[in-house]
Amino acid sequence: MTRRVAPRATPTTLPRGLRSSEFKVGDHEFVVLSFDLPEVPLPAQLTAAERAVATALLNGLRNAEIARARGTSVRTVATQVAAIFRKLGVMSRAELVALLLKLAGKM
Repeated sequence: MTRRVAPRATPTTLPRGLRSSEFKVGDHEFVVLSFDLPEVPLPAQLTAAERAVATALLNGLRNAEIARARGTSVRTVATQVAAIFRKLGVMSRAELVALLLKLAGKM
């Protein structure tokens, strides 16, 4: 059985600001699409540390990556993430991104 694969987008056919990367793992080929998030003002009720963590979350970093970059423990970052979620009334990273984009008028 042969599977048909849709033609790949080339950089000339991608929407402006969208980038693609291709890589292969074993017999599987992957294409990753990425783009820069717009500048999003963060709510004032967050502390400076929470704003830094929220920015890292917006950029897709995991707790361990944030901890390493900030020179703190993963547990400290997890506590800060929980505080951000509680203060902003969200339950996930996806909800956080959607809320911040909505507040910035980008959605």
